[in-house]
Amino acid sequence: MSLQRVNPSPDIVRLRNEGYEVEIRGAHLLISHVPFVNSAQKIEIGTLVSTLALAGNVIAKPDTHVVHFTGPHPCHKDGSIMSQIQHNSQTQTLADGIVVNHTFSNKPTNGYPDYYEKMHRYVEIISAPAESLDPTMTAKTFQVIEAKPEDSVFNYLDTNSSRAEIEVISEKLKSHRIGIVGLGGTGSYVLDLVAKTPVDEIHLFDADVFCQHNAFRAPGAPTVEQLRMPAAKVDYLAEIYSRMHRRVFPNAVALSAKNVQLLHGLDFVFICMDQGRAKREIVALLETSSASFVDVGIGVQVGEDNLLGIVRVTSSTPRKRDHFPKCVSFNDAKDDAYSTNIQIADLNMLNAALAVIKWKKLCGFYQDMEHEHDSTYTINENQLLSDQTPS
Repeated sequence: MSLQRVNPSPDIVRLRNEGYEVEIRGAHLLISHVPFVNSAQKIEIGTLVSTLALAGNVIAKPDTHVVHFTGPHPCHKDGSIMSQIQHNSQTQTLADGIVVNHTFSNKPTNGYPDYYEKMHRYVEIISAPAESLDPTMTAKTFQVIEAKPEDSVFNYLDTNSSRAEIEVISEKLKSHRIGIVGLGGTGSYVLDLVAKTPVDEIHLFDADVFCQHNAFRAPGAPTVEQLRMPAAKVDYLAEIYSRMHRRVFPNAVALSAKNVQLLHGLDFVFICMDQGRAKREIVALLETSSASFVDVGIGVQVGEDNLLGIVRVTSSTPRKRDHFPKCVSFNDAKDDAYSTNIQIADLNMLNAALAVIKWKKLCGFYQDMEHEHDSTYTINENQLLSDQTPS
């Protein structure tokens, strides 16, 4: 089921968000899976059809209170016909693939202000007897609404944004080409969050395979069979998130001076790796290309009988870069405080969330009053600090 070329108006989006099986075919609005009682006092499923008043491809106010119906005439619980909405019964073809059997009339004093009020009211009237006989019967089925490739980067519509009425704000993330370098614990959670946004492309870079220890610090849960035949991290994760986002591109390579140009043209990069020498090359390229990026890090140590440490997110933008060498180490992991390489899924997830929140701030998705370019969370003090604001 998919929305066609006519642009859905807010009232029709509301029908969809409330779980109705909404479809637009040409100049007709259909709601499928409408339960009703037939003359034998049995529950059946029908389809409501309304003509659409259009101004170009924009939906206007309903120009008629009449609707069409596909199926037997709805009845009350006792099997008597619903005479209060009875209008005309005649099988006819309204358009290709749209065959109706009846028309109904239920006219409010001032007509219907929009298609939500019109269709919702007819569903209420027709379905009430069926819902009385069986409370589980409903027209609000919340069926998956697929999206066409030319309409969305998602395989199915982002009804979460439309339900929250933040589609305009979410559009600020569109047309972005994102890179994630390092798909270990933090990088995989970054992917999990970014794949839920309408960015144009997501490019993954990591040469390692997805091993058993990775399963304990990444989102999801691989099967034993998958771990027995390990794939490259980027391939394993791309297969998962391509189920949702159409444009996830895996690159099973370790970035270095030889191939760092693969990042050229990306709008934003998440650096989620420990290799300092390669990181230096990446940072140099991104600064030259005027791109913005964040570097993430987790430093965890063993105390007497517990763990303590710091989670860090450092961003670099054309507006401010001078702080970066002071906050980020370019030594390889074995040469610095990260040598223990202790990673815990919740800290990886927090690190990724803070990094993605910062990226969204830079895009204008979230309000940003501090414009910090370095933030740290200290575990044992439960302290989140912001630093390095532009002068």
